[in-house]
Amino acid sequence: MRTARKQTTDYLLVDISNSYTKLAFATRHRLAKPIRIPTSELTATSLRRILRARNVNTIFVSSVVPKKNKAITAAAGSACVLFLSPKLDLGVGVDYPDPKSIGADRLANAAAVAQLYGYPAIVVDFGTAVTFDVVSARGDYVGGVIAPGLEAMTNFLYQRTALLPKLSLREPDRAIGKTTRGAMMSGAIFGYRGLVREILLRINRENFPRGKPRVVATGGYARLIARKLPEIEAVHPNLTLEGLRIIANRNVGL
Repeated sequence: MRTARKQTTDYLLVDISNSYTKLAFATRHRLAKPIRIPTSELTATSLRRILRARNVNTIFVSSVVPKKNKAITAAAGSACVLFLSPKLDLGVGVDYPDPKSIGADRLANAAAVAQLYGYPAIVVDFGTAVTFDVVSARGDYVGGVIAPGLEAMTNFLYQRTALLPKLSLREPDRAIGKTTRGAMMSGAIFGYRGLVREILLRINRENFPRGKPRVVATGGYARLIARKLPEIEAVHPNLTLEGLRIIANRNVGL
């Protein structure tokens, strides 16, 4: 009996963050449905299982967890492996004192927002940390802001206090909580929106006094927080992976 030939695709895109890793097969024009696994479970063995589904020409990686990079190269087989760095053609300039210190995911977000939404632009990425990354009116990545992530903040309260519970985050019913859990939920969600709003206000005042940048949110808590923030005009769940696809197209000869 003849075995079916595996489909060949252009890329496996891999976004390795501190908490979770997102992976997606992709052509030059489109992502397949992403796979999300805890970064602690990303190993050469788990990646080989994913690669059984298709042959890929290039594995293109954004990584902020260097100790996981060896798992990628070990599982790659005949596929080319490329790690995102500021030395690549990003499609945006980099106006930053030490480009090597910029997280690869932040560069991917900047490339994606510039191509998909235009610039000037701000990306708000709700991950383990919440990051704000700015692309100037000239199309240059110029820096940003890093603040504690929403889940990290609420988990800190749970871990460092005797009586406060662990939360499953959702929209509060009211500002004044009638239970400990309700009070914590209100502080987390409403307080976090206040943090995001204030940072966006200051970025705009300092950088865009006469023009309005596009503001796009991504990351795990983007929909929960951004849906009631009029300052954020769009939520794009897979913005980082789209940035990887865009940068791969500019650097990989197929």
